[in-house]
Amino acid sequence: MEASKKMAAITVKNIPDNLYESLKISATTHRRSINSELIVCLEKVLLPSKATPQDHISVARKLRSQAKNTLLTDKDLNNAKNTGRR
Repeated sequence: MEASKKMAAITVKNIPDNLYESLKISATTHRRSINSELIVCLEKVLLPSKATPQDHISVARKLRSQAKNTLLTDKDLNNAKNTGRR
């Protein structure tokens, strides 16, 4: 049996209350502990994205092909914006 790899631990001090509350809400929403949510947030910011520009283009093209081939006019857009307004 291989010995488990020891992971680093850090303590974060002086977290502003509003930032901590946002972290708690996010952790609850994603069904994670606050520690796990913080790791996910750090990974998103600090680790490079694995998706290449070509990956993003491919996804955009796929989504575009699934959308209706309907062109919206200025009238359509204005009607949509004004729906429900008095």
